[in-house]
Amino acid sequence: MNKEGLYVRFFKRPMDFIISLLTIIILSPLIVFLAILVKVKLGSPVLFKQNRIGLNEKIFNIYKFRTMSSTKDLNGNLLPDDQRLTKFGKFLRSTSLDELPELLNILKGDMSIVGPRPLVSQYLPFFTDYEKIRHTVRPGLTGNAQVNGRNSIKWEERFRYDIEYANKIKFFSDLSIIVKTGFIVLKRENIGERNQNAAIDFDKYRIMQRGNQNES
Repeated sequence: MNKEGLYVRFFKRPMDFIISLLTIIILSPLIVFLAILVKVKLGSPVLFKQNRIGLNEKIFNIYKFRTMSSTKDLNGNLLPDDQRLTKFGKFLRSTSLDELPELLNILKGDMSIVGPRPLVSQYLPFFTDYEKIRHTVRPGLTGNAQVNGRNSIKWEERFRYDIEYANKIKFFSDLSIIVKTGFIVLKRENIGERNQNAAIDFDKYRIMQRGNQNES
């Protein structure tokens, strides 16, 4: 592994802090404007918080702009995700604007600008030891898997890209991923919606996979 190079030991975290702080300051008018729109169109809370798996499998709260309504059925239960995802919410997701609050996670040290995307904590029991290598580095706002298919690729392929990155972190690879991410966001490529055109939830996938193995 190459995670202990000079870049990782002395420069990556300070660069994350400085860049995220400057980005928050520069984009503060846009962030405030979006927060107001979310409040008006979707109500409170403006921010969506969810447990995610961080560095060394430490659980943290990720911050995103809310994209779904709180619409409930006659029994008081929330409607399925795809029915609560509004047109405005789809716009936030397709432009990745919903992820701007993750800059706060980077500022706090929960995340890095580049790294494996943090997955929900409920997936933790389903990783193999090999797949857990992705948790030996800080999760990122974007990453190697995001510029090589994002949500449209299979779980094994996504983890392969994550582990490849975790084993060999370099400044120029981070820079390349950031530049590629910019183009992908502008083109709105490979944006999979849950329960629609994205891979199924990893825990369900792994349970199904293990069930098929037991049958064979």
